[in-house]
Formats: sequence, structure tokens, C-alpha cells
Amino acid sequence: MSHYQRYPAYRDSCVEWIGEIPGHWEVKQTRHIFKIFSGSTPKSGEELYWDGDITWFTPDDLGNNQQKNISESRRKITEEGYKSCGTSLAKKNSIVFSTRAPIGHIALSTVPACCNQGCRILEPENGNTDYWYYTLASAKPILQSLGQGSTFMELPRQSLASFNLPFPPHEEQQAIASFLDRKTAEIDELITRKKELLKKLDEKRTALITRAVTKGLAPSAPMKESGVEWLREIPKHWEVKQTRLIFKIFSGSTPRSGEELFWDGDIVWFTPEDLGNNQPKNISESRRKITEEGYNSCGTSLAKSNSVVLSTRAPIGHFAISTVPACCNQGCRILEPENGIPEYWYYTLLSAKPILQCLGQGSTFMELPRQSLAGFKLPVPPLEEQQAIAEHIEKKTATIDRQKAQVTEAIERLKEYRSALITDTVTGKMNVQLL
Repeated sequence: MSHYQRYPAYRDSCVEWIGEIPGHWEVKQTRHIFKIFSGSTPKSGEELYWDGDITWFTPDDLGNNQQKNISESRRKITEEGYKSCGTSLAKKNSIVFSTRAPIGHIALSTVPACCNQGCRILEPENGNTDYWYYTLASAKPILQSLGQGSTFMELPRQSLASFNLPFPPHEEQQAIASFLDRKTAEIDELITRKKELLKKLDEKRTALITRAVTKGLAPSAPMKESGVEWLREIPKHWEVKQTRLIFKIFSGSTPRSGEELFWDGDIVWFTPEDLGNNQPKNISESRRKITEEGYNSCGTSLAKSNSVVLSTRAPIGHFAISTVPACCNQGCRILEPENGIPEYWYYTLLSAKPILQCLGQGSTFMELPRQSLAGFKLPVPPLEEQQAIAEHIEKKTATIDRQKAQVTEAIERLKEYRSALITDTVTGKMNVQLL
């Protein structure tokens, strides 16, 4: 940001996170800038207290809010609920800040509002509210480091009240806020465009895989109706088989959690958490491993290496190929191919993920029943085509994945630039009045 001009004179703020500030700026504690409102919660079982007209923010409201401003809370309270719990209503254009679970979500409330115990509301008594929003946002890592607690981290009221903030003259606060509104909007627009590009690349990747595993690589191949809705037409010489006829299906189980003899062994034991959202195609390590005694105690079974691990609950549809012999817990199943190319089956099951998810059943959580998985129909090309399809997908998706990595890196750089721009501006490292 060297192209921005600095102020003519600086002095030490004596606050580590702020560093030097322009010579005519001040430093003030938040207690001298804001009226600080703590939160409270009406009794949850009292219907008279809930579904009213008073906005009542929680950390969840802030976490789900992607904008600078916020005007709606997921739940609202009544006048009776407000009076019952001792929370206080702050004026509109106050800053709502989460002080636990987690520390540091922040938004500017455009309506009068109160909050629960996980937030505090800072009502400016002087200065520009937008400037204070950006300043507190830039101080988020420092405020998080002041958290205390064993069960969960919480920012104590005293730590927030005594926190030091840079305090420019009011006209400079306005200039900084206006500059940051404009520049962050430009950066956010760039980030949005790049996220849309990521989405398109994901769609392209999915379409490429689905096309290859259901239609093959020969565009002019004669086709036939598969008799399966999600497959529609497939090459005439392909077959359709149920998964029970392609794989040996292993269910999972869990050794008794309190028995030390059963845990921290050498046997890989997968759970849905191991598979995760962004798991690479191949997997060889589980977060926890079990011993021979644990394995024998719970009735789970060991599948051979190069089997496909599938999460069947919480959530349905994470996949990976295990490159080692492995077993799993009740949230997964392992599909050991009795014939065919594991990579082809991985990509075929991946393309069928939305359909498998639709087969989930349950009220507490959705689970893919074993029978539904066993009876699920998949396309079966000849072995040499399976190999060719897998290699084609590997090559094409590698190109897409490199493009995605470049876009993701660009997004991270923009976020870093955005954060640095805000911090440098609100702490006076550059003089936006000269722009």
C-alpha cells in the first residue's frame, strides 16, 4: 500500500496493536467512546416472552450475517420478555459484538436492539459509527486473544471496556469510513466474482465426472435405456448392477469408549469426520485408531485396501478410497470391489451423491439404510473402459483443480489485502483525506 500517502508527523500510541498514530490523533478506551450494553435471555419456556417485536441478537445471528449491517434477529422477544431478564435496548447504529462462542463476530445494527449473554452492544457516545465498526473489526484478533475460560472462551466485560482504540478527529473518522465503504465494496465484489467462478468450476467438474461415468468416452457409441432414472441412457454394451453385486459391503461399529485397551492401536478406523467435506480422493489415516482387542470387541470388519469409504450419516455422501486395510464406525460403510477399477467406482458413486442423499431416512438425523445402498444401481462398463474413464477423469479434474487452487489463492490474497487495508487506514498508517 506504498502508493497511499502518510500523515506528516507520527507518535507512538503506546498500544502494541495500533503502533504509531498521526501526531494529532488520540487513543481512548472503549468505555470512553461507547455505552456498553450487556445481554440476557428471557426464560425459554415462557411463551409470553417470545415472538414479539424487540430485536434480540445472539452470536448465531452475527455469524450468519455476511454484511456490515444487520437488522433482523432469528428470534425476537416481547415487552414482557424484555422486562423479565434485565437486558437493555441500545439505539440503532450501535455495534453488536459477540463476546463468546465465538469472540469477534461484529455487525452494525440499523435498528434499536438488545442481545443475549453471548454478545455486547456498543452504543457510540461520540464519533462515527462506521469508523468504529471498521476499527473493532481490525482489532478482532487482539480481542480474541483476551478471551478467558475453560469450557468456552469469553471476552470479559472489563477487558472490552478498557480496550484501547485509535481516536481521530470526527471529520477524519468520516473520511476513513467513507473510503473503507468504497474500497471494501470493490474488494468484496471481486471476491464474489471469484467465488462464482469457483462455483462454475465445481459445476464443470461434476458435469465432467457424471458424463464420463454414465455415457463413456465415445460420443458416437450406440445407447440404450438403462431403466434407471438417474442414469437414463447408457452405452449399449454396458450393464447395470446393484451395488451388492459389485461390492462386498462392510458395516461399522465402535469399541467401548471408556476402555483404554481398545484405543490408540494400529487399525485404521474411519468416521464421517475423517472423510470431511474437502477430503482428497485417497485416504490412509484416521483421526483415531483401534487395537486388535478393540476390533475384536465390537464386530466391525476389516476391508481390503483400495476400497471405497462412504459416510452414510451425519452427513450422507462423503467419499474416499482407502489406500490401506480399514474398518469404520456406524456412520460409514466400506465398499470393497469384488471386480472393477476402484477409481471408476469412486467417481461413479461421487456422481450419484445427490441421489444417495435423497434415499436418507430418519427424524433425528438422516441415514442411508444398508438395504437402499445395497440395492442402488450403478453403470458397469467393461474393465478396460473403466480404466480409461478413470484416467480421463483424473487428467481433466487435475486441470480444473489447479484452476480452483489458483482462484482460491486469489480470494485469500484479496481477503488479506482487505484486512490490511482496514487496519492501516483506521490506525492512520495512510492519509485517505489526500485521495
